[in-house]
Amino acid sequence: MEMNQIRYFLAVYEHRNFTHAASASNVSQPSLTSAIKKLEDEMGGALFLRDRAGCRLTSLGKVLHPRLERISTESRDAKAEAVRHTRLERIPISIGVGETIGHSKISSCVERFRVRLPQAEIELIVGPTDDLLSGLRDGQYDIVVASVQANPDLYRIDTLYQEEYRVVVSKDHHFGDLEAVSLDALAQTNMLDRPNCEMRDTLHRTCSDHGHVLYAAYRSNRVDWLLELARQGSGAVILPATAIPMDQGLVSLPIDGIDIAREVVALRSRHQASRPEANELIREFSRG
Repeated sequence: MEMNQIRYFLAVYEHRNFTHAASASNVSQPSLTSAIKKLEDEMGGALFLRDRAGCRLTSLGKVLHPRLERISTESRDAKAEAVRHTRLERIPISIGVGETIGHSKISSCVERFRVRLPQAEIELIVGPTDDLLSGLRDGQYDIVVASVQANPDLYRIDTLYQEEYRVVVSKDHHFGDLEAVSLDALAQTNMLDRPNCEMRDTLHRTCSDHGHVLYAAYRSNRVDWLLELARQGSGAVILPATAIPMDQGLVSLPIDGIDIAREVVALRSRHQASRPEANELIREFSRG
C-alpha cells in the first residue's frame, strides 16, 4: 500500500466522482483509477460502487475508510512535525529531575531559557534517580538534574549549586520562635521522615555521633505530604532549601551546630551527542 493510493481513495470518497477526484489530486484520471485498482487488489475486493450518480463506498470500503483516513492524518502530522523541527519552530528538550530536587531554582532557570528561546518545548519528568539515569543512558532524557555521586566516565557532570538543609515546622510549633534548632531539640520532637532523602543517612549518623536519636512519627517519600503534616503541627521535617515553599503557615530554621548541605548536578550522557540547546540550558542552570 502506497500513500498516493490512500490519498486517491480519500479524494474519491470526498468528491464521489473519479474525474473530480483526479482533478483535485492533480493527476490524470487513468493514473488515479489505476492506483485505486491496485489498492483494491491488495485489499481483496472492490472499494467503490459506480452508478449514474457517481460512486459510493462498498461494505469493504466502509470498513477501510476510517483506518485509511487515520493513516493519512498521521502521515501529514508527522511531516509537519518534521518540518517544524527542521526549521527550529520547536525544540523539544527532555529533563529528568530527581524526586528530591526542589523546583524553585530549576523552574526559574527553565523559564529564563524559554524567554530567550521561545521555540523550546520543555518536558520535566520527576522520578527516582536510578530510573532517570537509566533513561539518560537510553537517550530518553537530554539532561538529568539530581544530587548523586555520578561516574565521570559515563556522564558529563556540571555542578549547579549547593544548598543547606533546614528544619521546617508550622508557625505555631514550639520551634517557631527559635533562631536555630539544636540536635537535642530535634531528638525530643516528632520528626517527619523522608526515606528517599540523599542526606538522610548523613543526618542520622551525625545525630548519633552527638549522642542523639531522631524519632520518625511519620514517613513518606512525598515532600508535599510531609509539608502538609508540618502545617498541621504533626512534627518537623528537614528539607533542602529549594524544596521549602514560601508559605505563611510554615517557618524554616537552620540546624544549630552542624553543617549539612548537598550538591546538585546536571548530568549528560558521554555516549550521546549533547545538543546545542541542552548545552545552553546547562549554562542557564549554572547562572543560578
